[in-house]
Amino acid sequence: MRRSPTMLLAALPLSAVALTACAPTQIIQVPTVTVQSVRLTRLSLPGGFGGTPVADLTLNLRVGNPNPIALRMANIASDVIIDGSTVGRVNLPNVGVPARGTADQVANVSIPVTLNTAASFLKIARGQLVTYRLDGGFTADLGPLGLQNFGPFTLSQGQWKQEPILPF
Repeated sequence: MRRSPTMLLAALPLSAVALTACAPTQIIQVPTVTVQSVRLTRLSLPGGFGGTPVADLTLNLRVGNPNPIALRMANIASDVIIDGSTVGRVNLPNVGVPARGTADQVANVSIPVTLNTAASFLKIARGQLVTYRLDGGFTADLGPLGLQNFGPFTLSQGQWKQEPILPF
């Protein structure tokens, strides 16, 4: 039996309804990243005869998942920005987050200190207030939907002040 063009056109809306029924009825909501605390634990400065100068940071992060399915964050990558200047980068692989839940993650990061970033780290080491921001994104493993990239955007921001770790 040969179909007329009119019959084919009449079948199109039914095909569209069938495809729509298979599509997800809910859009994946973007997970959140919140800095619970950040601490400069060690600072070695450029110059002298020591090794490579670094700032060691400990970041306590909370990753929130508003979705009804558990997520595995394959990678969270972010620039660390202090007082408007990028001072380094943080990469956290494989963070599992339960459905409609949170996961705490501790990141111990060593960031190279340069002549351009030393002043920012010195302010923190002296106990002075700075602003910080984490700008980046993440890749979430959504199971059957595959790897999905989110970002770039500001993951977290705030003010940072801690007890001095340098006597000068």
